[in-house]
Amino acid sequence: MDRSALGRLGRFDAVVLTSTLWFLGKFVRFAFPPLFERIAGVYEISAAGLGTLFSGLLFVYAVLQFPSGLLADRFGSVIVLASGSALAAVGALALAVDAPFAVLVAGMLIIGAGTGTLKTVGVRLLSRAYPDRTGRTLGVFDTFGSLGGVAAPAAVVAFAGLPGVFGAGWRTTFLASGVAWILVTAAFVVRVPTRISETDGGGATSGGGDVPVREYAALFRNPRFSAFVAVTVLFSFAFNAAFAFLPLYLTREAGLEPTTANLLFSALFAVSLVQLLTGELSDRTGELPMIAFTLGLAATGLGSVILLTDLGDPVLLGAAIVCLGLGSHGYRPVRSAYLMSVFPASVAGGGLGAVRTLLMIAGASSPALVGYLSETAGFKPAFWLLTATLAVAAGISVVLWLFE
Repeated sequence: MDRSALGRLGRFDAVVLTSTLWFLGKFVRFAFPPLFERIAGVYEISAAGLGTLFSGLLFVYAVLQFPSGLLADRFGSVIVLASGSALAAVGALALAVDAPFAVLVAGMLIIGAGTGTLKTVGVRLLSRAYPDRTGRTLGVFDTFGSLGGVAAPAAVVAFAGLPGVFGAGWRTTFLASGVAWILVTAAFVVRVPTRISETDGGGATSGGGDVPVREYAALFRNPRFSAFVAVTVLFSFAFNAAFAFLPLYLTREAGLEPTTANLLFSALFAVSLVQLLTGELSDRTGELPMIAFTLGLAATGLGSVILLTDLGDPVLLGAAIVCLGLGSHGYRPVRSAYLMSVFPASVAGGGLGAVRTLLMIAGASSPALVGYLSETAGFKPAFWLLTATLAVAAGISVVLWLFE
């Protein structure tokens, strides 16, 4: 291969390595729901306890969104992403050890903190490194992340029967994640700064100066912007709870075997390649129409899961879950592309971080709420609440589109 071809391939170092870090972040987070039954057995905690514990991880993840974006605006994206990835690796390696409950809690919180830098700062870096292909690039980025959801349940199943290195076999999932994180982070630090310095004008690797916090707050004075933030918050609330409890829902309500439930859970993320299509289409047709369509599709899919529960047919339930996955994943890159198009460059990282803080706090609270509702009213009413939330988000996006 000649030097010019290698140079063209080298342009993709930034998107590949940044996306791989995001893959690992989603992989570790999505490994927890399939492990809920095992964790509950080992540590003797209830569904409400599991939901609260997972909400803790998501809450720490949420509160890191704005600070990480703010730091990226001031000091550069590479240093923030590398630091967060290294911290997440520490958390994953802590969970590889057969240790007391306190270590489980600490490890999950550390993972939440480390991965809290990955999405906000990754979107900032890539939107600046590839300004003419933002939708397409973010589609690749989100697809990598979603593939983490495909790989995680499969890895849990593969490692479950192994003796493990430091304890039970399921902990090997976290050992492999921690080692991979260290290796990819090292490659990211070496390759990305040199690859993006020319296309990004240094913006992704060097700070953008001190921006007063009030400039970030001023973004929310725009009614249309605040309405779209509401859309993102509602989606996050619904999706985080749905993915956290979908395997448990399928086993307890639909009567499926755990292996079958985990395979269907993987199907939720196996369709994530749709993000490449929706990201590309949003570059051509606009973001809001695609956002309205994908959110409507997600609401339809989750509602169908509930309606088909009593039949217990894995094929029909799988089709409904695919519908939910197509809508949910198709929405993600378009949401990010829309937000980056309305942010001034000087506050892009912190602005996205502020929005993601709000949506992730909403997402962090929902597993605890659904866990509580599952033990008081039942899983079906809880999932109907999530379906209604998605439907409201779709409705708001339609209004924004029609009055654009």
